[in-house]
Amino acid sequence: MPSIDPRPGQMKIALASVPPGVPIVMLNLLRFRDKAEYPGQASDLTGRQAYALYIKQATRHVHAIGGEVIMQGKAHAAIIAPEGEQWDEILLVRYPSIEKFVAMVMNPDYQSFTVHRTAGLADARLIATVVTEG
Repeated sequence: MPSIDPRPGQMKIALASVPPGVPIVMLNLLRFRDKAEYPGQASDLTGRQAYALYIKQATRHVHAIGGEVIMQGKAHAAIIAPEGEQWDEILLVRYPSIEKFVAMVMNPDYQSFTVHRTAGLADARLIATVVTEG
């Protein structure tokens, strides 16, 4: 089942599940719509173009809290995945902590342009990871 935006309560679960105060890397798996779907309006943008509008502004917010985009690239082939699962792009973003990430995404200025993310994506996964020692 496609997932694009967090379910209600997901941020609270993330705050409780991820160790506080340690750097995290968010793994983003992205599948774009052929044509962007904005609520109540027609669009000539592709899903990838709508997402590009989002990422341009989101990157500014990531940098403002001390984060960085580590890698953005085209997904070519799933070696181990359920049959038929395919992603267009992956994105790895480092944040100073889960708390900083949650504060960023709850910021009204940030939320004002997430409409482009939602319009552009057909499906997504966002997975918080913490580097393990060893």
